[in-house]
Amino acid sequence: MELFDNLLLGLATALQWNNLFYCLIGVVIGTAIGVLPGIGPIPTVALLLPFTFGLAPASALIMLAGIFYGAQYGGSTTAILVNVPGETSSVVTCLDGHEMAKQGRAGPALAIAAISSFFAGTVATIVIAVLSLPLAALALKFTAVEYFSLLVLGLFAAVILAHGSVAKSLAMVFLGLLIGTIGIDVNSGVARMTFGVPALADGLDFVPVAMGMFGLAEIIANLERPAVRQVVSQKLRDLIPSRADLKAAFPAMLRGTFIGSALGVLPGGGAALPPFTSYALEKKLAKDPSRFGKGAIEGVAGPEAANNAGAQTSFIPLLTLGIPANALMALMIGALMMQGIQPGPQVMTEQPELVWGVIASMWTGNLMLLIINLPLVGLWVSMLKIPYRLLFPAIVLFCCIGTYGISNSAFNVWLMLGCAVVGYFFIKVGVEPAPLLLGLVLGPQLEENFRRAMQLSDGDPSVFVTRPISAVLLAIVALMLLAMLSPAVLKTRKQALAE
Repeated sequence: MELFDNLLLGLATALQWNNLFYCLIGVVIGTAIGVLPGIGPIPTVALLLPFTFGLAPASALIMLAGIFYGAQYGGSTTAILVNVPGETSSVVTCLDGHEMAKQGRAGPALAIAAISSFFAGTVATIVIAVLSLPLAALALKFTAVEYFSLLVLGLFAAVILAHGSVAKSLAMVFLGLLIGTIGIDVNSGVARMTFGVPALADGLDFVPVAMGMFGLAEIIANLERPAVRQVVSQKLRDLIPSRADLKAAFPAMLRGTFIGSALGVLPGGGAALPPFTSYALEKKLAKDPSRFGKGAIEGVAGPEAANNAGAQTSFIPLLTLGIPANALMALMIGALMMQGIQPGPQVMTEQPELVWGVIASMWTGNLMLLIINLPLVGLWVSMLKIPYRLLFPAIVLFCCIGTYGISNSAFNVWLMLGCAVVGYFFIKVGVEPAPLLLGLVLGPQLEENFRRAMQLSDGDPSVFVTRPISAVLLAIVALMLLAMLSPAVLKTRKQALAE
């Protein structure tokens, strides 16, 4: 009954005209940046953070969430028609979706992608609603000791489960934790690493760091890349899939939804893990695996369902525990903090309209995407003709205006531009900046809870292993680290990096 009441509260919030408007803006922007290869939801959310400052908390989160799952829809459009994945999660869709387009079946491919995404989004919304209450109730029993261990688990899991070098990712996490300590220590009043710069007394502002390192750095890198794209066909016929198409796609849709819902919750799982896993499973279960890569509709339905379900269930750790499952969720935490809301399990009890409004808006947003995506396919594809050299000056201008407007500080503008240079350097040397952002966001919470835990235990560090929940969480961290040091796992990761 409580779940039903909460969903009604969420729908009442999500269906307010202003929230519907911002949801529509979010999903349209998300679709557009999903269509444009190389921009992605993370840089876009980073760039738009300053513009959410004047919005109500629910409206801001609803719009940013719409950008995230809207990008999953947009990425599939160009993957099918142009063989260019707008998003990492749409790479797998190219394999069979583009083959279907070349065979004159672009319409059914796009329709199955949209239907799969809507179905998975609907199921994922229900999963979030069902799991949120018990997880939040458990989290409310946590003290500073358990919360510290949970934060440690979140940081290490994000590093270990993500692709790429573990050593580099760990180094980036520790760098993020280090720069998170810049500013005046609230307990002692001592300045830490401010170098006499008054603007650093309150620490590094999250927004210019995120905008520079993710937004501008990615745009600069895109200027170097060629943008030659060939569209198979923009004249789409027979958008309604046949009964045979639906019969073949539905089981793959179900399996993809289950895989995406499960993997999306994992910290650091990344956008590519659910669709790749779904595609591998469909190929393994198929009676004739040779059809895959030649226009098998299951190769579109499964991955598209998986990537949309994964995108939405990644909100579960954020909404219930205050832990970001990936870099984009870390940006969401930044958006909450800009609104004066401290992320954590108490948000569900103190801000129920916000949490349940965001959950309910995921369904309304998915419905909007289903309605607007297919009729506007021609518009989305035509956006591919816009060269980056024309987009770049406008993006830089809006970034500077937005960053300056947060605190009327020119220092933030220079900080953003400096972080853009650093972020570009990271891209060139092959280092993923997302762990740094996680460290920067979680660092202050980690330090605060560690100090509280030490006060509760009179300075005895053994409290972290004597309390059962904390001990289990740290044991999981230890097992993950041991597993990563095994020769078989290291060899697999090296092979993945080589590819």
